[in-house]
Amino acid sequence: MMDISVIIPSFNEKESLPELLAWIRKVMEENSFSYEIIVVDDGSTDGSWKAIEEQSAANPAVHGICFRRNYGKSAALFCGFKRAVGNVVFTMDADLQDSPEEIPEMYRMISEEGYDLVSGWKKQRFDNKLTKNLPSKLYNATARKITGIRLHDMNCGLKAYKNEVVKSIEVYGEMHRYVPYLAKNAGYTAIGEKEVHHQKRKYGKSKFGLERFVNGFLDLQSLWFLSTFGKKPMHFFGYSGILMFLLGFVMTVWILAAKLVAQSNGLKYRAVTDQPLFYLALLAIVAGILFFLAGFLGEMIARSSSERNSYNIRKEI
Repeated sequence: MMDISVIIPSFNEKESLPELLAWIRKVMEENSFSYEIIVVDDGSTDGSWKAIEEQSAANPAVHGICFRRNYGKSAALFCGFKRAVGNVVFTMDADLQDSPEEIPEMYRMISEEGYDLVSGWKKQRFDNKLTKNLPSKLYNATARKITGIRLHDMNCGLKAYKNEVVKSIEVYGEMHRYVPYLAKNAGYTAIGEKEVHHQKRKYGKSKFGLERFVNGFLDLQSLWFLSTFGKKPMHFFGYSGILMFLLGFVMTVWILAAKLVAQSNGLKYRAVTDQPLFYLALLAIVAGILFFLAGFLGEMIARSSSERNSYNIRKEI
């Protein structure tokens, strides 16, 4: 098995690729690493695939995967992870903002210090402070709170993994932002961080807009729910349903008791159906029943899933 696999998702980065691949090759040869570079062309329309073919012809360590259309970064990482054979697998963006000079030290952290995953931290950034830096800080603070992983830059493209880590996780949708969380849920908890150099974009423009922060938050909620209740949905929906049902039941008893007390004392009282609390109680009871049914259906789906008894075994004797 070779030392390093470098996976580079690329979408319309034709100008950056030759320079980036030459830079990686220089670092690898200086450190005597055996390596492969897997460039995943995510449906580029700027002629990137021709550039990849040219680079592969010049350097047999360069491999390429070309999608028929743009599927997104998660799909590119999934295919790259599937084909990677290096002991340590690196991911980096194709826009030259990640420095290959960081590879040797991150490789040492994995191979000598025993980390399962090392994530880059772009402490000093050259992005727009209003549209990227400030939202990124809020996003990372939320991610740290929910995942329990103390990383300053969860979404940094430059990361290093043990090979077994990338073979044990499935990246899909837009979950590339939370690969460390996926690794943690798979049982790989030795997650480290290294401050890395961030460079200004040299060619083209960013492919991500502000909507990535909203999408990222929604994806984080999905991952949290799946990791916590994925195999026991009744624990969430069942408890929620019982609480809602009990709340509605208590409000109903309160309304009826108030009416009976008023009747017994000859006081005026409003009809039950004239009270807003009655409709709130009815809504709570119906919501409770629906939650409970959702949990029941979720349990049936979970028990029928082929992944219901899929566990990541560390060692056997």
